[in-house]
Amino acid sequence: MGFNCRIPRVKPLLTKKQREKRLTWAKEKKSWTAAEWSKVMFSDESKFCISFGNRGPRVWRRTGEAQDPRCLKSSVKFPPSVMVWGAMSSAGVGPLCFLRSRVNAAVYQQVLEHFMLPAADLLYGDGDFKFQQDLAPAHSAKSTRAWFTDHGISVLNWPANSPDLSPIENLWGIVKRKMQNARPKNAEELKATIRATWALITPEQCQKLMDSMPCRINAVIEAKGAPTKY
Repeated sequence: MGFNCRIPRVKPLLTKKQREKRLTWAKEKKSWTAAEWSKVMFSDESKFCISFGNRGPRVWRRTGEAQDPRCLKSSVKFPPSVMVWGAMSSAGVGPLCFLRSRVNAAVYQQVLEHFMLPAADLLYGDGDFKFQQDLAPAHSAKSTRAWFTDHGISVLNWPANSPDLSPIENLWGIVKRKMQNARPKNAEELKATIRATWALITPEQCQKLMDSMPCRINAVIEAKGAPTKY
């Protein structure tokens, strides 16, 4: 009948109010030009885990091969991992920050001070820019908002639960795919691998991702605020 069995994609659960806000945001930004988007610095945190195998969700095997080591996927309850903060614009990527503790408002402001500001100098020089971040509690805390005001940083308004609108989410995906054959043995080797892979990201790749912003916005409008394919 034309049906195929597939693993469902995972998307954030959106409330009716969140969908409405996404739609309103997309309509407001629909007229933005490439020049306007080039002035936005996108930021995000991502978790990287040490991989103990390269098996996907499915494996080809014959009858009787269920226990063959070649057909097994290893499972580790608590694999070593690191959390990373990064930023990008159409001009390229900024320096990475490896987060050592739970990110509260105070920790996040240290990240902004020591990594976001240098990234802004690298990517924009003396030019104006808008800073993008999601609505995590540390990001939207009163003291963090005061930090942005004190430093004269303009923050782009952002709808909740909207990773499909942020090109840096796709950049993390690119980095992780480039790392899929790497086999770091511990957290320090994992960090070194992430740094080396991040350094390979080109301004052209970033520009291509930034060029997708009009399509992302149109997709949100067509979906009436619901999750999109991005």
